[in-house]
Amino acid sequence: MARITHPKRALSTNPLKSSAPLGAALAYLGIDGAIPLFHGSQGCTAFAMVHLVRHFKEAVPLQTTAMNEVSTILGGADQIEEAIENLRKKSAPRFIGIASTALTETRGEDVAGELRDIVARRRDFADTAIVYASTPDFAGGMEDGWSKAVTAIVEALVPETDPVFRDPDLRQVNLLAGSHLTPAEVEELVRLVRAFGLNPVVLPDISGSLDGHVADDWRGTSLGGTRVEAIPAMAKSVFTLAIGEAMRPAAQKLEARAFVPYRVFQSVTGLKPVDALVRTLMGLAHAADAPPSVKRDRARLIDASLDAHFHIGGLKVAIGADPDLLFALSTTLAGLGAEIVTAVSTTTANGVLERVPASEVVIGDLGDVERGAQAAGAQILVTHAHGRHAAHRLHLPLIRAGFPIFDRLGAQDICRVGYRGTRAFLYEVANAVQAVHHRPAPEDFGAAPIEKEFEHDPHTASC
Repeated sequence: MARITHPKRALSTNPLKSSAPLGAALAYLGIDGAIPLFHGSQGCTAFAMVHLVRHFKEAVPLQTTAMNEVSTILGGADQIEEAIENLRKKSAPRFIGIASTALTETRGEDVAGELRDIVARRRDFADTAIVYASTPDFAGGMEDGWSKAVTAIVEALVPETDPVFRDPDLRQVNLLAGSHLTPAEVEELVRLVRAFGLNPVVLPDISGSLDGHVADDWRGTSLGGTRVEAIPAMAKSVFTLAIGEAMRPAAQKLEARAFVPYRVFQSVTGLKPVDALVRTLMGLAHAADAPPSVKRDRARLIDASLDAHFHIGGLKVAIGADPDLLFALSTTLAGLGAEIVTAVSTTTANGVLERVPASEVVIGDLGDVERGAQAAGAQILVTHAHGRHAAHRLHLPLIRAGFPIFDRLGAQDICRVGYRGTRAFLYEVANAVQAVHHRPAPEDFGAAPIEKEFEHDPHTASC
């Protein structure tokens, strides 16, 4: 069991985590026809907007209530109502997801109560689904904001069901996607579920809205994702597959409201975790065996593991990521013999950190990643794009994982889940290790050092 530690420092150097409101906004963008709305100042929204646009290379419909000095003191209920009215007039969204920020949370504003009063008074808002999640910047990180937003969506839009009259659709399952999943990874999991003849309802589904496509027309809302009318239908599903420990609260809320049983998969990267998912799908589909295509993908992963373990076995790895991503990637590499010498994460809200295959998990920043990697003699770094500075200083290869990745194209197409994604991840790490240039010197083989007079020009040395 890993020991969780908190460095005592007065400041953060090269921050690792992104804010909770940003995570909530990203979850809201997984709903079709959605507009995330930050309840705070314009600066809070602009900072999150920059991160999202640089990562996805797409236009992001992120809006703000634009709190000022007066509204911060007197309350922002009028700003919320005015923002909803303006968004409905300009973009006609089907869903508005509100996320609080540190500004309103510090004041102690009762946003949930104010929003209930607004919706009850404004009957013309009835055709727009409006959801609020409390996501202060000073509590947790992106993963926490995503989790709170998904839980709020379930609580607001999934109806309470009487278990006596519950008539589940035996072919429909819920798929609660964690914040660590990319659009391509959500798409891969959907493909895997459908291979067993099951119909998944994904929440939130960023594979439809942030996968990088050119739409036929322009709208001021998200283009694709989970349909609003499909969310209440989640109450009719036979089972819920929650991907990532951070999705446990949403799965529990869904079970409490609609009596849908669930299972949390803390990882779907690596042979054993994917096998566990496949066995669950076989049980739900009442199938005696997996489809031939799935069995073929598994066989190819086993072969990739045999090929890659020569390069990954004994490899010293330093990882910095949100808890679910940290756990998934570190356990996969440790399963092939790698040593996780440095593990740094962003929040303690996720209990999966205790199961990370490392002696210690530091709740810190990329400065902790760099110092730990240097002290432990790490051979490779795994973190997001801001880790490129540490990789350059330490002369180590960098595997970009997490959010944001803004110095490479195609971040939305990275896939490291399922049999296919795990195989690609193992090849990615093994190839990064092989790409490190190494010129053997005579000292490496126990030979005597070259004479001093030839050190300036080794080509003049005679045989």
